[in-house]
Amino acid sequence: MQDPFIIGGVTLSSRLFIGTGKYSRNTLIPEVIARSGSEVITVALRRVDPQSQDNIVLHIPSHMTLLPNTSGARTAEEAVRIARLARSAGLGNWVKIEVINDQKYLLPDNAETIRATEILAAEGFVVLPYMSPDLSAALRLKAAGAAAVMPLGAPIGSNRGLQTKELIRILISETDLPVIVDAGIGRPSEAAEAMEMGAAAVLLNTAIATAKDPLLMAEAFREAVSAGRKAYLAGLGPVEETASASSPLTGFLA
Repeated sequence: MQDPFIIGGVTLSSRLFIGTGKYSRNTLIPEVIARSGSEVITVALRRVDPQSQDNIVLHIPSHMTLLPNTSGARTAEEAVRIARLARSAGLGNWVKIEVINDQKYLLPDNAETIRATEILAAEGFVVLPYMSPDLSAALRLKAAGAAAVMPLGAPIGSNRGLQTKELIRILISETDLPVIVDAGIGRPSEAAEAMEMGAAAVLLNTAIATAKDPLLMAEAFREAVSAGRKAYLAGLGPVEETASASSPLTGFLA
């Protein structure tokens, strides 16, 4: 089945984006990439150190699309500066905007995110903003030039699943931008559910990195995302309040 996902002019065959944090050792990252089938990986610029023998980028295969994130930014200006540094460092022109002022729940600041998106999109970046799922903000991000929106399912790193499910459903229904569910997904079944809803992709890190067997979990998420996407394309059957027999109830015992 041909089902390409095109974003920023790049055609992707995988709809699973992954991260690079929390692994017990960086040498696991290439193995996780291979088992997950992912083609896009996010990395915090502050973890990139060209002077280090363990530079995180050295563990990422060259075929991957890098998605540097602006982790640590508290304002639009800081996010813009980090994105420009990432591009200058050779990490490409994709950027995941993260602007966070809340240190307890790590919730994104939508207003600052919109401002950063407008500046960076005008400079030719492929901007994927991490956001609280709000329709007005999503529409403003589209007008600002975002290539997609990345609403949170639950607070970052919580593994609490799709706590914002209904709001994400509204974004999928009312915007024509790709919706990539980012943060909170802890189980493959939750990734499948997001894809069944019509999400274009999911991005996750903690669920794989903190699993007892990260490689097996990467494979599980690969299959879950694929299954969820196929279910969405197939079209889910209607949900009924009462029973509906699978076979005729008349015509026997005559």
